[in-house]
Amino acid sequence: MEDGTKIERGFTLWFTGLSGAGKTTVSEIVEKQLRRRRGKVEVLDGDIVRTNLSKGLGFSREDRDTNVLRIGFVAKMLTRNGIGVVVSAISPYKEARDEVRRDIGDGFIEIYVHCPIEVCADRDVKGLYKRAYAGELPAFTGVSDPYEPPAAPELVLNTDQEKPEESARKVMAKLEELGYLDPVEEFSRA
Repeated sequence: MEDGTKIERGFTLWFTGLSGAGKTTVSEIVEKQLRRRRGKVEVLDGDIVRTNLSKGLGFSREDRDTNVLRIGFVAKMLTRNGIGVVVSAISPYKEARDEVRRDIGDGFIEIYVHCPIEVCADRDVKGLYKRAYAGELPAFTGVSDPYEPPAAPELVLNTDQEKPEESARKVMAKLEELGYLDPVEEFSRA
């Protein structure tokens, strides 16, 4: 711009993984850091979107894909307007995630929040895994419904082996590497 104002490029951080893997925990830390360093950030959490934008959808594959595509549509609008978007959604099917990637383009950054299902079940404060294993929740991702891990995500977080703050640091470093954030200079004490 002629007045010297820097135009920030929008991006979408798409956190995907099983229920209880740590998507929301890590994305909340990332959101706070992005607000401090960048300002313009919007969060699209799968659970919150489902109760508002996708109210009435069930958990069939078609409904899950519709939910993911709706989240992707909103993320695309925000991204193209220079906003940093943080999406935290199980988004179990590769095909729907790949469609969102194509729609958003270069600004799509897929983050696979990997955690063994046993660890996710141990972390589950809502008792969803227990109910799913008992057959009370049909089509529960990872138990009675598939989760298709990303084939080539931009980043993999192993949340059973690292603290949420460490995972968040990796996300911020990836944004710096990709040019969406200016690097933070570390000052050494001499």
